[in-house]
Amino acid sequence: MRTMWKGAIGFGLVSVPVRLYAATQEHGIKLHQVHAEDGGRIRLKRVCDSCGEDVPYEEVAKGFEDDEGHTAVVTQSDLAGLPLPSKKLIDVLAFVDADRIDPLQLSSSYYLAPDSTAADKPYVLLRETLKQTDRVAVTKIALRTRESLALLRVHEDLLTLHTMYWPDEIRDSTDLAPPSSVTVRPQELKMATSLMDTLSEDFDLTALEDEYQVALDDLIAAHLDHRPVARKAATKAPDNVIDLMSALQASIDRAAGKPSGTKAGTKAKKAAAGREPAKAKAEPKKQTGRTGAKKTAAKKSRSARKKAG
Repeated sequence: MRTMWKGAIGFGLVSVPVRLYAATQEHGIKLHQVHAEDGGRIRLKRVCDSCGEDVPYEEVAKGFEDDEGHTAVVTQSDLAGLPLPSKKLIDVLAFVDADRIDPLQLSSSYYLAPDSTAADKPYVLLRETLKQTDRVAVTKIALRTRESLALLRVHEDLLTLHTMYWPDEIRDSTDLAPPSSVTVRPQELKMATSLMDTLSEDFDLTALEDEYQVALDDLIAAHLDHRPVARKAATKAPDNVIDLMSALQASIDRAAGKPSGTKAGTKAKKAAAGREPAKAKAEPKKQTGRTGAKKTAAKKSRSARKKAG
């Protein structure tokens, strides 16, 4: 595994020399742009708007244009000269409880390993202290000339680093949630909990695979082999929910592997609702038109005989 960064974790007067490694990698095939008619590769060129010439990469700088159209050109040399106290230091700002960190702020993940045998002891000391106190460290680090917040935490036997968004980079979510007037009934909560429990049984996260990537691999192989492409329709999400309780029960039945509407499903629905329905009173059977007419005629006949007697 290639080292991405070398430096030290600093907290107080304690220094832990470490190496940084990428903890994740994206799988899959990299696609490039081609001409659809003949498959020719499409090349992107760096062309200057002012002179119209191709610009080599070493001559490319950064620029910022203000509202009046003035451009400030910033070179790589300018950026390298900016002060970065955390350039070779993971500077610990504070140790906080793990549940205080919102996962929304987390970005990329990295492994941290001790840089030498001399760093093993302070490394293990920091790791075990974080583990026993159930805390994480909020730090600052500079990667690729940009300083960012970072979270230091324990993962198995390693310390890991997660770059974080700055607080002002998190967008305001006001007015996105449903209105407070929307409520759910206890029965609905119980059925939703029952569905969650059913879906969580024997769940193995490590067994998951990227179905899209598998399909893309098959698609490319089919094109290379000049064979027909097998198409598979995507599963469509329901566009509306008319009866929430029925939808929940149908979901529970499907997750449990039994058809919706079975006697077992009905019992589960009653149990999840937390109540037994009251026994309905036996209603008199409705008479059909022909049967009712016969009885009426017989009644009139008996009444006529009584009057005659």
